[in-house]
Amino acid sequence: MTELADTTVGLDVRPVAGHIGAEIRGVDLAEPLEPAVVEEIRTALYRYKVLFFRDQRIGHAEQVAFARRFGRVTPAHPHEEDPPAGFPEILPIDSRRYERQLGRKRTSYDHSWHTDVTALVNPPAASILRAEVLPPYGGDTAWTNLVAAYEHLPEPLRDFADRLDILHRFAPRAAPGSQRDRKVREANLAAWHPAVRVHPVTGERALFVSPGFTRGPREIRGFNPEQSERILRLLWEEATRPEYTVRFRWEPGSVAFWDNRATAHLAIADAAHLGHDRVLYRVTLEGDIPRGVDGRQSELVSGAPFHGA
Repeated sequence: MTELADTTVGLDVRPVAGHIGAEIRGVDLAEPLEPAVVEEIRTALYRYKVLFFRDQRIGHAEQVAFARRFGRVTPAHPHEEDPPAGFPEILPIDSRRYERQLGRKRTSYDHSWHTDVTALVNPPAASILRAEVLPPYGGDTAWTNLVAAYEHLPEPLRDFADRLDILHRFAPRAAPGSQRDRKVREANLAAWHPAVRVHPVTGERALFVSPGFTRGPREIRGFNPEQSERILRLLWEEATRPEYTVRFRWEPGSVAFWDNRATAHLAIADAAHLGHDRVLYRVTLEGDIPRGVDGRQSELVSGAPFHGA
């Protein structure tokens, strides 16, 4: 693991759980940030994996501008066809859209643990999510530290996982025959990824499993679907042990910024039945092609790499 630099401008960074997560106070994301502040936030992101900011009064433009300080911002999503006007980088996480697309009330498109868009050969490096409309209670999000999960595996299991390659694909969940269903099937995103990836900045090893993108038939290279299912279930259980997680209660103006190369997250499905809307907006940063511990790279199966601007 690479040692990270000490803070230099004295941001108020407060850890919120034992293995993951910190809240940063005293920063206004609507304002231009000094380079030293940007670097301190970046360092905190690598250390804590997910950062939380409260009481931010920003819109789409400020969210995109903030993201650009940390990398190339991608289009909203490989399957997004209707981003907010003038902001192709913004993905609405909107319960009203899901009800139209899926035919039922949901607070998120995916209610399983996942790392964003790992069906891509170069999944996003990081994601930034901003809350706007929230239920009075419920609708929280949880994150898990995939580095801690890997480091706490028994050594023989770590050695075994180091050699595995897992097929990630984007499974259709929209109503059959709908526009979104056709879009997902046409794009047909799929990639082989190492089960353990090396972080390109910190050198940490992360257990790179994403249940939301490894739906059946399960495939691990060299194993049949039944064997793959059992191995993946073991790795998923280890990756999402409660002690590696943090749960965040959204409030209007909350922003979460997470390292997609070292975390998975879960939109907790406890609010849809309340009948309240939940609207958040996400932007993502262009990612690299993952590498395993032996240097092997992820392999494109179908679709195309996803680049920003």
